[in-house]
Amino acid sequence: MIHIVTPANETMYRDEMEQVWRLRHDIFVTEKGWTDLAKPDRREIDQFDTPHAIHFLAIEQGKVIGYSRLLPTTRPHLLSDIMPQLCEGELPRGSDCWEWTRQAVARSHRARGKAVNPVSLALLTGIVEWGMHHGVNRLVLQMPTLYLLHVVQLHFRARPLGLPHAISGEDIIAATAEFDERTLARLRNVSGNPDSVLAPSSYAYLAA
Repeated sequence: MIHIVTPANETMYRDEMEQVWRLRHDIFVTEKGWTDLAKPDRREIDQFDTPHAIHFLAIEQGKVIGYSRLLPTTRPHLLSDIMPQLCEGELPRGSDCWEWTRQAVARSHRARGKAVNPVSLALLTGIVEWGMHHGVNRLVLQMPTLYLLHVVQLHFRARPLGLPHAISGEDIIAATAEFDERTLARLRNVSGNPDSVLAPSSYAYLAA
């Protein structure tokens, strides 16, 4: 199940968020080699992990196996403050547009031979469900160019914001990805799960 963590319920997820910080360090620092993010305590927390961030946790038997973060584009975020070179025009902003970042899946739950990892798919489905409850219909992404096709195949209407740039050894492109009920239907069809992926406890905080 996907759990949503906000300031309204973060006290319920202290242990799980500690797992998140370490999972992020393992993936983005140790695995991807983003040494600028390295911390002696092996907890990857950046300047955007504020009370305005929305955290999505994939939890299985008490263990965090996947994670995503949404940041409001009306406040500082990665595209605006860290990678503005990826956007050749006006930065997309608005209450209907949030930045999707820090996507992470534990090594133990990475499926080989599948176009979309099941944990990643569940996280994205949870994000779309959350968005449709909040009048959000557009995501901002920075991703390897090859991933853009997968986004379109999941029935997001993706629009590049500029040309790719080489970042940490990968060609990275920024794009917006609009979604609606057809996107949610596609995500559920691909996963084979017609039901909500959100944990029951998350519904109380959908308005947070």
